[in-house]
Amino acid sequence: MNIVSIRGAITIDNNEEKNILDNTAKLIKTIEKANNLEKKDVISIIFSCTADITKVAPAKAARQLGYVQASLMNFNEMYVENYLEKCIRIMILCNSNIKQDQVKHIYLKDAKILRPDLT
Repeated sequence: MNIVSIRGAITIDNNEEKNILDNTAKLIKTIEKANNLEKKDVISIIFSCTADITKVAPAKAARQLGYVQASLMNFNEMYVENYLEKCIRIMILCNSNIKQDQVKHIYLKDAKILRPDLT
């Protein structure tokens, strides 16, 4: 086994707790499925949010999904003019049998513009 990094992002429709948690859970579940990821192999998940997301930390969704052993941290995304609004980004570090170049990074909804090379 080796350690790999999996990236992803999703946008939310509005700054409401349910919307934030539902979309974060959708992103995590999609990453799990695409990469055959098991919770026990996850070392940590780093979440960053644009400044317009304030109602709840997205890490709460990971805890609700059962990520109780992994370290979770939330950060504000750096402000850049004309940045993508209402966006949650994640980076998962995990033990895996796949190599870094085999990882499937997941960008959903309007966040697809962040990685046009993946579409």
